[in-house]
Amino acid sequence: MKRSAIAVIAIGFVVAGWWATTCFAGPTITVGRNVPAGEQVPVDKINHSNWSSLLAKHVDTNGYVNYTTWKASAADQRVLDAYIQHLSAASFPPNATHEARLAFWINAYNAVTVKGILREYPTTSIRNHTAKVVGYNIWKDLQLLVGGRSYSLEAIEHEVLRKMGEPRIHFAIVCASIGCPRLLNEAYTADRIDEQLTVNTRAFFADPTKFSADSRTGTIQVSPILNWFADDFGSSTAAQLKTVAPYVPAQAQPLASSGQARVKYLDYDWGLNDQTRVRGSGRR
Repeated sequence: MKRSAIAVIAIGFVVAGWWATTCFAGPTITVGRNVPAGEQVPVDKINHSNWSSLLAKHVDTNGYVNYTTWKASAADQRVLDAYIQHLSAASFPPNATHEARLAFWINAYNAVTVKGILREYPTTSIRNHTAKVVGYNIWKDLQLLVGGRSYSLEAIEHEVLRKMGEPRIHFAIVCASIGCPRLLNEAYTADRIDEQLTVNTRAFFADPTKFSADSRTGTIQVSPILNWFADDFGSSTAAQLKTVAPYVPAQAQPLASSGQARVKYLDYDWGLNDQTRVRGSGRR
């Protein structure tokens, strides 16, 4: 084939790729603000108290959110926006503590997710807003500005949090679904992050819709979160169960630690973690 023909074909592929990216990509929704470097503050100084107050007001102890009242409150929506803009001011100097960075990104993921749901509410599932080919995908197109860089929800989860070596993040970040861990009704903070992760991880495995064990058959049924993010928990199913064994109910710990359990993954409930919807369904 002549070089000119090859060049034409190559240009065709480039144009086709540009066209596909331009025509099929969803609209980017940016939250937060650009903060000049001179106005940024170390992540250890980021204040999560406003987020904590909003969670205490609109989230119950089971992690379900009263989106109806939150959406109806212009004042509380302004507080959420102000908190998200405060997150944008964070900087990450070399001496920033692991605990402060972990709390920051967990809170950021959860706050941006709530913001994204409130934009769409009323809705029945986050999956209604995750277009695969054409249109808006909340996990990719809803982006938080931090230090002049945009972070999608996917980027926060996969490029930041999962690289921090703490598998319990999967029981703290909440994609607004019933199958998720509960949304803790207080902000994560650097001084309490280990305690809070432990509490929420134990709550996750205490939920029979997410974990059960039958010592007679040697079978454990568990949320597919352990399958989707298997590498974060260990190199084998046995290793993964040993990682979570300290957090499962006491009677199930011997089986989870044994390395001999048969594992079945439960179905995932993508229904919205909405107080109104869950109460109406009689699930609680």
